[in-house]
Amino acid sequence: MIKFIRNIFVIPELRKRVVFTFLLLAVYRIGSQIYTPGINIEALEQFFQQAKDTLFGFIDMFSGQNMRKMTIFAIGIMPYISASIILQLLQVVWPYLERIAKEGELGKKKITQYTRYGTVFIAIIQSFGIAILLEGLNPSGLPVVINPGWGFRLLTILTMTTGTIFIMWLGEQISERGIGNGISLIIFAGIVVGLLPAIGETISGLRTGEMNPLKLAILLVLVVVVIAFIVYVEMGQRRIPVTYAKRVQGRKMLGGQSTFLPLKVNTGGVIPIIFASSVIVFPGTIARLFQGNAIADFIVAQLAFGMPLYDLLYIGSIVFFTYFYVSIIFNPQDVSDNLKKYGGFIPGIRAGKNTADYIDNVLSKLTFIGAIYLALVALIPNFLMAGFRVDAIPFIGEWLATNLPRWFYEGLGVKFYFGGTSILIVVGVAMDTVQQIEAQLTMRNYETFSQRGKGRIRGRR
Repeated sequence: MIKFIRNIFVIPELRKRVVFTFLLLAVYRIGSQIYTPGINIEALEQFFQQAKDTLFGFIDMFSGQNMRKMTIFAIGIMPYISASIILQLLQVVWPYLERIAKEGELGKKKITQYTRYGTVFIAIIQSFGIAILLEGLNPSGLPVVINPGWGFRLLTILTMTTGTIFIMWLGEQISERGIGNGISLIIFAGIVVGLLPAIGETISGLRTGEMNPLKLAILLVLVVVVIAFIVYVEMGQRRIPVTYAKRVQGRKMLGGQSTFLPLKVNTGGVIPIIFASSVIVFPGTIARLFQGNAIADFIVAQLAFGMPLYDLLYIGSIVFFTYFYVSIIFNPQDVSDNLKKYGGFIPGIRAGKNTADYIDNVLSKLTFIGAIYLALVALIPNFLMAGFRVDAIPFIGEWLATNLPRWFYEGLGVKFYFGGTSILIVVGVAMDTVQQIEAQLTMRNYETFSQRGKGRIRGRR
C-alpha cells in the first residue's frame, strides 16, 4: 500500500493529476460552507430532522448534506444526473438524438452540450420550487425564510443554479485534467464527508450505552462483508466468446483471432437504485404535506423503513428499473450488427437475429442476478437501522414477532450512515479511480496496488 502511494507521486504527470483532483474537491467542500442568503438555519435543521426519510433526505445525501444547510450547492449535481438520464432515454425514442449519438466524438460533444442546457433548465425549476417550499415551512413556529417574497425567490434561483453550474464545471475539469470521473468523485466526496460524524455518533453510543461492543462488532463484520460482496459482484463478467473471420484489407490479412464480449453482472450500475429510491420516497413525501389526514398518516406509516410494504415496493422497483435501464443502455441487435459488420461471430450461433437473441437471453439472466444483488445491497442497511417489521404483516405478523429474535424486527439500533445507494456509489467510484491510477502506473512499468506488478484489476469470469 505504501509503495503504491509512493509510486503515484513519483510520476510527475500522475502526481499533478492527483493533486489537481484533491484541490478541486477542496474547493467543492469550501463552497459547501457558504449559505444561501435569507434562511434561518436552525429552523431548517428542525425540518430536515423530521424529513430525513423523504425525498428531501435522499437529495440531501447526493448533495453532500448541502441541502440540509441550504448552501450555494444545495441542489448539488442532481440536475446534471437528471439531465443525463433524460438524454439517455430520449436517445431511444427520438431518432434525431439517436443519430447524433452515433456520430462519434462530434456527436458526443453535442449530447454533452444538450446535457448542460438541460442541467441549467432543471436547476432553475428545482431552485424555484425549493424557494416556494422554504417560504411555506414553519417547523415549531420558526419560519425558515426570514423575508419571503420574489426578492428571496430570484436570489435563491440565481444562487443555487450558479452553484450547480459551478459543480458541473468542477466535475468536467476533474475528468479532463484530474484522475477519475469528476461527477462521480464529487458525489463520492459528498457522501464520505458524513462518515466522520457517523463514527463520532457510534463512539458516543458506546459511552452512553446505546451501542454495546457486541453490536459494534456485528456492524463492522457486516460492513466488511457487504463491501467485499459489492467488489466481488461488480468485477463479475460473463464472457461470450467471439471469433473474427480472416479477411484481406489492402495488403494485410486481418481477423482470424478469438476474443470475447464481456457482459457485466451489474450492467445497470447504481442507476436502478437511484430510480427506485426516488420513486419509493415520493408518495411519503407528498403524504407528509397533509399530516393529520388519516389516509396520509397511514401512507407515511406504511412507507417507513422496515415496513413490509416499503420493502416489497422497494424490491419490486429495483427489479423493474434494472431491466428497464439495461434495455435502454444495451441493445443486443446493435451488438449483433457490429459483429456481423466486422466479420465476427459467436461459435455455434448463426449471425444476425440468432446472435441478437442469444445475447439478449444471456443478458436477461445476468440482469436478474444483478437486480437481486442490488436489492440485497439496498435492503441490508435498512435492516441494520430498523429491522424488518414483521409484526405489520397481516394474519401472521403477531406470530412472527413472538417467535423471531427481537433484533430481527427492531434492527440493531445503530445509526448506520451508508445507505444502499451510497455504499454502492462509494465502492464503485473507489474501484474505478483505483483502476485508472493502476492503468497509468502499468503504462510506465510501475508496481500497482492490486496485482503487485502483475497488471491491472481484471474482471472475474
